[in-house]
Amino acid sequence: MKRQQGFTLIELVVVIIILGILAVTAAPKFINLQSDAYASTLNGVKASLQGANSLVYSKAAIQGVESNATSSIIIDDKGNSDAADDVKVNGVYGYLKQAAVDMAVVLDLDTTNEWTIDDAPAVTTTLTTPAIIHPKKLTPSDTVKCWVEYKQADSSNLPKYHVESSGC
Repeated sequence: MKRQQGFTLIELVVVIIILGILAVTAAPKFINLQSDAYASTLNGVKASLQGANSLVYSKAAIQGVESNATSSIIIDDKGNSDAADDVKVNGVYGYLKQAAVDMAVVLDLDTTNEWTIDDAPAVTTTLTTPAIIHPKKLTPSDTVKCWVEYKQADSSNLPKYHVESSGC
């Protein structure tokens, strides 16, 4: 009688199926795509805010108000000379004020369905008294830390930005 050497085909197929089932159930624990997507989106919002703030400062410099403690900066919304479509934002030392209404204007975010801009957040933040921008689906708390912080410029500091994505 021959002695069996190795595994049968059925045994190999069963082991492969079991390993596949384990991989499918364990993969979501190691690959958190939604958290990564939120973090990437927040980094995009931060970059948009930095770019918009750079343009606001340029407009303030052209208007000669970049060193004023407070100012009203005119942004030509359509790129033409028609003053009727101009938009004004509040500035602080030439940069965007951390007011929700001004941030919404320059960022053009969907604040009705997707984003919330809170200029007086009730959560612990990295920056001192910033405004925060967060997805509407995620209400900020000490455990749900998923937002962009913006601290306006002052007489001795440039604006500060910080992404908090540890709780997305």
